[in-house]
Amino acid sequence: MDLGLNGRVAVVTGGSEGIGKAAAHIMAEEGATVVILARTQSKLDSAVAEIGTTATGTIEGISCDVSDQASVSSAFASILGKHGKVDILVNNAGTGNANSFEDLNEAVLTSDLQLKVFGAVYCSKAVLPSMRSNKWGRIINITTAGGKAAPGSTLPTSMSRAAGIAMTKAMSKEYGADNVLVNTVCIGSIRSAQNLQRAEAAVASGEVTTTEEYYVNRCKNVPVLRVGEAREAGDLIAFLASDRASYISGTAINMDGGAAPMV
Repeated sequence: MDLGLNGRVAVVTGGSEGIGKAAAHIMAEEGATVVILARTQSKLDSAVAEIGTTATGTIEGISCDVSDQASVSSAFASILGKHGKVDILVNNAGTGNANSFEDLNEAVLTSDLQLKVFGAVYCSKAVLPSMRSNKWGRIINITTAGGKAAPGSTLPTSMSRAAGIAMTKAMSKEYGADNVLVNTVCIGSIRSAQNLQRAEAAVASGEVTTTEEYYVNRCKNVPVLRVGEAREAGDLIAFLASDRASYISGTAINMDGGAAPMV
């Protein structure tokens, strides 16, 4: 399917691995100019080399800590100075942070909100002027279904993801008239970089014997009886970034094989 992304400029935060890299990969294959942001330049360079093997659009990586407003301002000044616009923003940067309420403290909560909520705010504010001026924009916030219905011991991630879902809906109401569409993808069990790290830690601790056993255990509560692939999430993100999704805004789409207890 031609998604019509040729000539579009896309920025993906947390784009050096996992879901972010998969989304960048697909959009670059579809002809978009893609800029991936992450903190570690060596990981960015590796991802750029990999994505470049199949890209028909251009791909570049810029080191950026999205939790730092000055770092975001610098990165987007460079992007806008070079390309003149940003059409697509994927706010993907984040990491799992699940604790009990008893173990939640100010430092843990502040750090999580700064990365997942303020990071998305900083990046969105940087791209909205060009999107509104051009009357075309797509912002896709990556959250989790736990932000809709939080299980126990999922703090502060479920709090920050709930904020991301609420922010998505509010932004969609404000910017729809400018043809800036804002959606969120609520990720479930996916073969992401974060889950691979957890799988490897489980093997190291003796909890499981192989990473595949870890994934099998993770999908026992998933109706389709498997974990998802990062590229499957990337496909959905790329679709939402395209004109094929031109009447979808303000939605929170579960990408979890049916595991969430809510629609």
